[in-house]
Amino acid sequence: MTQDGYNHQGMAADAQRIQVRGLGKTFILHNQGGTRLPVLQAIDFDAAAGECLVLAGSSGAGKSTLLRCLYGNYLATEGSIRIRDNDAWVELTRAPEQRILQLRREVIGYVSQFLHVIPRVSTLDVVAEPLQQRGASADEARERAAVLLARLQVPGRLWSLPPATFSGGEQQRVNIARGLIGGHPVLLLDEPTASLDAGNRAVVVALIREALAEGRCLVGIFHDEAVREAVATRLLPLHPPAVLEAAPAGKLAAVAG
Repeated sequence: MTQDGYNHQGMAADAQRIQVRGLGKTFILHNQGGTRLPVLQAIDFDAAAGECLVLAGSSGAGKSTLLRCLYGNYLATEGSIRIRDNDAWVELTRAPEQRILQLRREVIGYVSQFLHVIPRVSTLDVVAEPLQQRGASADEARERAAVLLARLQVPGRLWSLPPATFSGGEQQRVNIARGLIGGHPVLLLDEPTASLDAGNRAVVVALIREALAEGRCLVGIFHDEAVREAVATRLLPLHPPAVLEAAPAGKLAAVAG
């Protein structure tokens, strides 16, 4: 145990990017008479630069919920989430909104299962935006966006169009390019290959390995076993809290993910 009270599990202190201790998340179902639905309980882990920590567990184990807690979308009910921002540790569970937004711009990237973008913005600018937010010029960001879109086999004829009308697989590739481009030290991945064919899955695996070689810290959900084995450096098993075993499956799946 170190002076800050955290057991660093053999990791070099300057390599750590995430520290989670005693994390719990309980949803209150107000339309169900205030029923309390615990989804995460007593979650502990560290994650470091160059790691791809894969969340493993059955549907309803709270994998997506954990990612959303790490991104600050969900406020943890209990416990601690610390994110490293350069030389400072930020306690995410107590950080004000502006600090969380700053972490998203500069530290934590996120690839969700679905692409949410402003209508009528071109695909090239949708992908380039996170890099511009980190200080790159518009030209530099668009050049990098073009490289990523080409690698992910998004046809050039689509780059000037808004991605809202693209196929599911095309939107997912745009989403992946947008998540990777910013070079965030921490990257959260929620089923990034779910809508992709084998060829594009291989491209994403290569991009993830490159991100790890750059020293980025990845935490992700990968239901595709081959992809999981190709990218995971470590697994974090998650299990539904015991009280959930009697909960209706539909209710759990809708909340926990």
